[in-house]
Amino acid sequence: MRSEPFDVTDPALETVRPGQPTPGSVARHGPGADEGLADPTGSGRRQRHELWMRRALEVAVTGPAAEAEDVASSAGGDAFAEPGPDGDVPVGAVLYGPDGRELAIGRNERELTGDPTAHAEVLALRRAAQQLGRWRLDGCTLVVTLEPCTMCAGALVLARVSTVVFGAWEPKTGAAGSLWDVLRDRRLNHRPEVYGGVLETENAAVLRAFFR
Repeated sequence: MRSEPFDVTDPALETVRPGQPTPGSVARHGPGADEGLADPTGSGRRQRHELWMRRALEVAVTGPAAEAEDVASSAGGDAFAEPGPDGDVPVGAVLYGPDGRELAIGRNERELTGDPTAHAEVLALRRAAQQLGRWRLDGCTLVVTLEPCTMCAGALVLARVSTVVFGAWEPKTGAAGSLWDVLRDRRLNHRPEVYGGVLETENAAVLRAFFR
């Protein structure tokens, strides 16, 4: 039986009505960005998450044209100064397989397509499932530049994604610890490991530039 992440949400269920959201906390960042598990000379979890997050940032700004080979060159903050011109909020998501291979990317396309469900996470999940020929994405990691909303958090749970890594916190709509903690709600039959606040400053800067 899989052990629980040590920061898993544990609400007092006797006080929670059926269907009531489980409150989270923006201040509870869990393991991840500041956990200090990385080996400075190797490729530890923190370095891996930051590398993958830079790829997601690249997707957020440049969209599907982003090339994976450009990740290393996009490490500087100036690379993310200007969001794309299509009118969509620049949020990028990348889904990685259990072996660390990039399976699919997504960027917000609600304005582009007129689809209210076209969030970056949902698009990445759809494309990966189509590529793999199955809806279950066990062992996969979803990296996204902004804390998932309730729709996306629900989709990640239903897809059985094993790990979710996100960048900026979203106090207005976040469902991974801000308004709710859908991803780690013990009442659900699947709960991904969650790492929040990875490259938070860089991710927040992209969003602030867009909304100026």
